[in-house]
Amino acid sequence: MTVIPPTNLVDETEADTRAARPARKMSRAEKRAMAVKGKLSSPWASGIAIVIAVLWTVPTFGLFVTSFRPRAEIRSSGWWTLPWNPELTLENYQEALFGSSTSLATYFLNSLVITLPAVLIPISLALLAAYAFAWIDFRGRNLLFVGVFALQVVPIQVTLVPLLSQYVSWGLAGSFWVVWLSHSIFALPLAIYLLHNFMKDIPPSLVEAARVDGAGHVKIFFQVLLPLLTPAIASFAIFQFLWVWNDLLVALVFAGGTPDVAPLTVRVAELAGTRGSQWHLLSAGAFIAMIVPLIVFLALQRYFVRGLLGGAVKG
Repeated sequence: MTVIPPTNLVDETEADTRAARPARKMSRAEKRAMAVKGKLSSPWASGIAIVIAVLWTVPTFGLFVTSFRPRAEIRSSGWWTLPWNPELTLENYQEALFGSSTSLATYFLNSLVITLPAVLIPISLALLAAYAFAWIDFRGRNLLFVGVFALQVVPIQVTLVPLLSQYVSWGLAGSFWVVWLSHSIFALPLAIYLLHNFMKDIPPSLVEAARVDGAGHVKIFFQVLLPLLTPAIASFAIFQFLWVWNDLLVALVFAGGTPDVAPLTVRVAELAGTRGSQWHLLSAGAFIAMIVPLIVFLALQRYFVRGLLGGAVKG
């Protein structure tokens, strides 16, 4: 006859075993993360976040409503009177996009043509450089990485005139290449730094296992590391997309004098300077300029946060 031990005795034995195990000590970074998490999850923090979100959203909502109101209504009353005077129209957008005096549709396409390559070029170069700094041992690697990181402190304004002079001597002035190269140059230091930190968080055992299987640098980069870098790539792509799309300084210096190359921000700035009284065109043009980055950020914001935090806290 088989005797089955009581269940409670087994549970007590397992409990004693767990109690005998030494508790894992939390690292300093984990303690700080727990403290910050406790503060941010408090009711006061939630209330402050809601108030900030409302205050941030009200001007955007007001701009959206104003862009649909007739010209006469914009001059006579504010957007908050919409419930008592619900008259809306699409003529503002039609005139802003396709009007002979504004033609924002052409500048909208220019912004797309500028932004997409200005995002892809620095990401492609930064991925290769970050891999070299993280996983290839060569002489002067640390010193070179510090130099790349230090380039982030160089103000953009200092480089505008020398770059423009160089572009003119190369015969590139007045083309999209000028804007693409400028945005790529300014974005590379931050891109290399973020992607390098994220790569260093990948367990070295994965790379070593791939090397044991006979994989070279190309195979390790594309088949092992690149699929794990999606959050970091997406986060920097969002950051760079928002920066380039909303940029005015670089666009004015390198493309402001060429209508075929100038982006949407340049044209909206011209409208604000020459048509300050035509609020129906300004509101419609401003919302056209902000709707694309707003959609991109809201759709991919989870990657933005994950990628920026990757490699920032180490145990």
